[in-house]
Amino acid sequence: MLDIRFPTALQMVLCIAKADGEGLRCTSKILADGLQANPSFVRKMMVPLTRNGIIVSTLGRTGTIRLGRPASDITLRDIYAAVTEDKPLMAGRPEVPARCVVSANACWYFKQLSCEAEQATLAVLAKRTVADALSEILTRSHCDSELVC
Repeated sequence: MLDIRFPTALQMVLCIAKADGEGLRCTSKILADGLQANPSFVRKMMVPLTRNGIIVSTLGRTGTIRLGRPASDITLRDIYAAVTEDKPLMAGRPEVPARCVVSANACWYFKQLSCEAEQATLAVLAKRTVADALSEILTRSHCDSELVC
């Protein structure tokens, strides 16, 4: 099953950054509408982002969600690490009984391969900030910029 936490969190943070930049209010309802998701799902996704200082939210009728620090100081790796926590990019198979040379060695080989892929992914995400991503999206935008996220 595909893990949608990172792309969902990335879209949320980018929408919050866009609203911040335009001086607009952002709420879990607005984010949920943009994601076509339940507001409770959005609030659940907000927990690790808040815990890691990526976003802050205020409660109440005039409450809003905003970035916890400048968009240029938040890397995509920060978002990825916040929402995936310790879950690896690729999950290995449980230990398989050694019945042949492949089954005896496939597990350690896959662990090594997935660790290398994870490190490459983290390196790519560390090079990009929320500000960079939002700038690129707005530059390549094919949508009406007045639409709510």
